[in-house]
Amino acid sequence: MTGPTPPTEPAHQPATTPGQPAAQPARASTSPPAQPVPASTSLSPTPRRIWTRTRGIVLALVVLLAAAVAVAAVRSDGRHGRLDPRSTDTHGSRALAELLADRGVSTRVVTSTEAARAAAGPDTTLLVTNPDLLTGHQRSGLHAATEDSGGRTVLVTPGKSSLKDLAPGVTADPTTSAESTLSPRCSLPAARRAGDADMGGIRYDTLAPDAEACYPSDGLPGLLQLPTPHGKGDTVVLGAPDILFNDRLDEQGNASLALQLLGSRPHVVWYLPSLSDDQAATDAERRGFFDLIPSGWRWGTLQLAIAAVLAALWRARRLGPLVAERLPVAIRASEAVEGRARLYRKVDARDRAAAALRTASRTRLAPLVGVSPTRAHTPETLLPALTARLRTPGQDLHPLLFGPPPGNDAALVALADQLDALESEVRHS
Repeated sequence: MTGPTPPTEPAHQPATTPGQPAAQPARASTSPPAQPVPASTSLSPTPRRIWTRTRGIVLALVVLLAAAVAVAAVRSDGRHGRLDPRSTDTHGSRALAELLADRGVSTRVVTSTEAARAAAGPDTTLLVTNPDLLTGHQRSGLHAATEDSGGRTVLVTPGKSSLKDLAPGVTADPTTSAESTLSPRCSLPAARRAGDADMGGIRYDTLAPDAEACYPSDGLPGLLQLPTPHGKGDTVVLGAPDILFNDRLDEQGNASLALQLLGSRPHVVWYLPSLSDDQAATDAERRGFFDLIPSGWRWGTLQLAIAAVLAALWRARRLGPLVAERLPVAIRASEAVEGRARLYRKVDARDRAAAALRTASRTRLAPLVGVSPTRAHTPETLLPALTARLRTPGQDLHPLLFGPPPGNDAALVALADQLDALESEVRHS
């Protein structure tokens, strides 16, 4: 026989002790909320944070600067006094100038085109150390002065750009000689007496019938002697400067060949093209900015631009549909609405704002008038149901719910008020 079951206490009622009042529901505090203290650790940029973000860029700039200084130092050391008859450096030509002086040949250094043109004459050998540094106007004027002067012009390693003006009819082969020391293999007296010499370098080709081609390599010569068409002078094209260097003058037949080529006349004018030449500066001013950029840099810039465009297209492609992600913190709906409204106002997107308002209103009105959500945005279904529900029948709701976008902000605000009034009337009808 079992006794009566004791009454059970509801599970949702909090337990109380005798003499203690029951727990009251929590009430919102009436005290003003505490003002938040600005957090300087997460928002303000500290020196340590700035250094952490920029140290990669600073390190890259330092490395580039160091590399530029190192390259400039190496080039300045290697090019200092190159082919200068006053220089005793490895690649200078002081030794050759002294040997010429011992044989009664004077050497004068000029650094301007005007001085080189004025010195051209039948008793002068004009040596141009780097013809490719000259502008087209300089080369044309120099060729006009030396063509009928009766003297000798020696061009040291001219390229394709300078050959067309200073030695017409001569072309430079893009591949250089594989060997440094070559044999003359020609009838030029100076080359035959000198014998083997360090003439391996740029190779040339010409169709001139009276040209002397010496020191060939793979069928193309490294030295050309071209008589001038009208006069007793000639032009000598050297494909290698080694026979003029101080440290190579005592090797092979370099000294003999250099002395015979430069000592055929009593005076040698040693032309060292310089960027300080007034005529070169004038020609540079006449040219545009893109004319001063080497062709190789232009192709490189074009390739980099194409690579940048391809990289942008690759990184900008969509790998799939957008995935909704939950926010890490809760945001009030009013803040989200205000934020989106400010974005719409900033770009004057009244059409999108009006479409969002009308879509939301139609979605909320459809269940109230018995229209399925799938048919909420169909005027033929939604509008008759709304008209039958309103107190004042005969209203034309099509412009309000499906009309064009408002023309200004005031019209957009009025549209929002009318939609709100329509929803309120339907809910209370």
